[in-house]
Amino acid sequence: MARIAVTGDDAVALAAKAVNPDVVAAYPITPQTIIVERFADFVADGEVDTEFITVESEHSAMSACVGASSAGARVFTSSASAGLMLMYEIIFIAASSRTPIVMAIANRAISGPINIHGEMTDQMLFRDSGWISLFSEDNQEAHDQTIMAFKIGEHPDVLLPVAIGLDGFILSHAIEGIEAVSREEALKFIGGERTAELKLDTKDPISIGLLHLQDYYMEARAQIRDAQERSRQIIVEVFNEWEKLTGRKYKPVESYMMDDAEYAFITMGSSAGNARTTVDELRAKGEKVGLIKIRVYRPFFGDEITKLCTNLKGIITIERAHSFGGPGGIFSTDIKSALFNTGLSPNVAEYTIGLGGRDTLIKDYHNMYYRAKDAFNEGKNLPIYWWGLRE
Repeated sequence: MARIAVTGDDAVALAAKAVNPDVVAAYPITPQTIIVERFADFVADGEVDTEFITVESEHSAMSACVGASSAGARVFTSSASAGLMLMYEIIFIAASSRTPIVMAIANRAISGPINIHGEMTDQMLFRDSGWISLFSEDNQEAHDQTIMAFKIGEHPDVLLPVAIGLDGFILSHAIEGIEAVSREEALKFIGGERTAELKLDTKDPISIGLLHLQDYYMEARAQIRDAQERSRQIIVEVFNEWEKLTGRKYKPVESYMMDDAEYAFITMGSSAGNARTTVDELRAKGEKVGLIKIRVYRPFFGDEITKLCTNLKGIITIERAHSFGGPGGIFSTDIKSALFNTGLSPNVAEYTIGLGGRDTLIKDYHNMYYRAKDAFNEGKNLPIYWWGLRE
């Protein structure tokens, strides 16, 4: 595999190029634009065999993707922020129609006020739509997960769309070295053509996207529930196969320095990089702290998280999103629910950070840790706290 220096958006575009999808329908929006712009170059230069559909909006983009996927095509798109909000209706239809579309999301704040920088709220808002949802710590992960997403979503036991998040500008526009996967390797991994288990076919006619009122709506939603549950095993299997191909190991929930940890950061996406560096520095000072990184957000691997939390005195959740008026952070609430269900009750400190792209530095992670530890030693939970907010 060639090692090259690329932005996160380019890393995703190269992954899509390796897959050579049948159809891409997309609309540009910062900080995602580079993905479809670069892919359009591949189309224009004849480097892919893809039908690139230029549409008038994100709503149209996802609608075209649903139609193409329903016809049996392998489909890719990408978006961000307000673009996702515009396609919100069709995001739900994509899942209910069981279309394994892959969508990369350059995670960005949602207006207003108008802001084009990094935040995870956009992808987390459709957590209950039925989409499988993954987040990337760095450009290599964004590249790899884009390819793996096709194999996960297209599996006959799953047949659900898959979203891959990468933090806007922090990853999307930052240059890092990656090992790019070739087309030969990608197609050997996922299969040269999509084997459509559910598609529109004049020789074997079915109906997709029907009206479901009181008589069948709950059953249709339950099928999505069941597919999400089945996807857990498929995701693990695909990750294991990827390690055999590339040597890069992936897990739905990953841990770092957790064997003897008394406290742990829990986070997702690029925030895990700063948290890992902080763990190294705190360990050098004798602090028994580790890191739990959530890679797969939906389905939520709560059992894996609670196993890692069994012997902890306290956990520190750090997320680049917020649920206004809710009991805490967005994924923090999922974590607390998982802990409650297993009877675990470590102290919890919740932090909202980096909204709209605001920097959160290593020294901030140190300060968040010591603030939480002091409270834990007094037997206190800390309410959700917006770190770095101007007074």
